[in-house]
Amino acid sequence: MRYGRTVPVTEAAELPPIPEEAPPAPEEARAVFGEYFPEAVRYAELLADAGVKRGLIGPREVPRLWERHLLNCAVLSEVVPEGVTVCDVGSGAGLPGIPLALVRRDLKITLLEPLLRRTNFLQEVVELLGLDHVTVVRGRAEEVLGKLQPVHVVTARAVAPLDRLAGWGVPLLRPYGEMLALKGDTADEELVAAKAALTKLGVVKTSVLHVGEGVVDPLSTVVRVEVGESPGGVRFAAKRAKAARVSRTRRRR
Repeated sequence: MRYGRTVPVTEAAELPPIPEEAPPAPEEARAVFGEYFPEAVRYAELLADAGVKRGLIGPREVPRLWERHLLNCAVLSEVVPEGVTVCDVGSGAGLPGIPLALVRRDLKITLLEPLLRRTNFLQEVVELLGLDHVTVVRGRAEEVLGKLQPVHVVTARAVAPLDRLAGWGVPLLRPYGEMLALKGDTADEELVAAKAALTKLGVVKTSVLHVGEGVVDPLSTVVRVEVGESPGGVRFAAKRAKAARVSRTRRRR
């Protein structure tokens, strides 16, 4: 499989049977996922079984799937604008991209992940849950630059320190777009440490948000990084333009 290519359904392996391993959903989940609560339950079951067997999540994470993972990611929807395009960088097992997709059918979401076993799992989940507004792409952010259409919002969770994460995610944005990174208690410190790197990437504003009031405790911490008219800075603008030219040339052949 070439990097940066949408994963076809035919490459997805069949999921194993689902045992009763996932923890019961808390009441908050019904309110958050609404009519798509059954799909959220199914996703939790897939994570608890296939996700563990394929090494996508650790077995110790299963008892806290809802609070620490599904709900923690779903509340990111509170700060995502309506009707935008989203790229979930380093999507892994689909966090935060799939919970976000379940609660926000108005979004067009790309799950970007370099590892084949993970993209196979993601494609299976997308098909099983009927997420026709979600596309799975195998590749690294730096490899798909100029090949994927720039997006309004980049999301990420537990991928890398903020300076490195921004180097991957910010160049994928449209002008005046934003990166939303789910972080922990060190969010403020990471912002301070990444200040110089963010400035070089064309970032014009940063903030730390806390979302999920009444749903998760502690609240989910989100670092918001907003860019100006040159996402990624001058260097990435040139790289993006060159990649786009190469892509157009290949399409004409």
